[in-house]
Amino acid sequence: MIDLYAAGTSNGMRARIALEECGLPYTLHPIALDKGEHKTAACRALNPTGQIPVIVDRDGPGGKPLTLSQSTAILIYCAEKSGKFMPRDAATRAAMLQALMNASTDITPIFGAYFGLVRAKEPHAPSVQLFKDRLKAFFKVWDTQLGARKYCAGDEVTIADFSLYAGYARIKGAAPDIVEGLANVARWGEAMAARPAIQRATKF
Repeated sequence: MIDLYAAGTSNGMRARIALEECGLPYTLHPIALDKGEHKTAACRALNPTGQIPVIVDRDGPGGKPLTLSQSTAILIYCAEKSGKFMPRDAATRAAMLQALMNASTDITPIFGAYFGLVRAKEPHAPSVQLFKDRLKAFFKVWDTQLGARKYCAGDEVTIADFSLYAGYARIKGAAPDIVEGLANVARWGEAMAARPAIQRATKF
């Protein structure tokens, strides 16, 4: 059994999608970010940075408990533990890693910065527009790529799709104009949203 400490952010959804899609039994422990629960001593004992998500795998490597933070690390860990959604072909695996890093280290942090600026008491309009334009540019590239392939890394679903979808779902919900008019991204997003595991994972 795995314990998941998370909230309905893109990072939290990314970790929960990993567990659901990989079929790993887990217990969700919702963390109320608005109440500062992620900064409590109990949460910092799991992750000193006071951030979610965190998993605690009671049956980790060698049968020993393992605590892991960072949503992309959790994605990779779940895929390797279950033997799912990690391409065996070297070229496809490389494409998957490239897509995974784009979703996790480019799109998600930029959206976090954008969302933080938008919610500020005195939003700085040029900065808001800067991050919005960067997000639009990334998704325009993805629209082109998804016009030539079914999923992020080719013809099969991988953890790159789970990572990108977590960011896409949050953006579509909070700032839908960023991804408007991108037919291929929309087609891919609808296919991902139709997956039962993702439907379960995105309900916090």
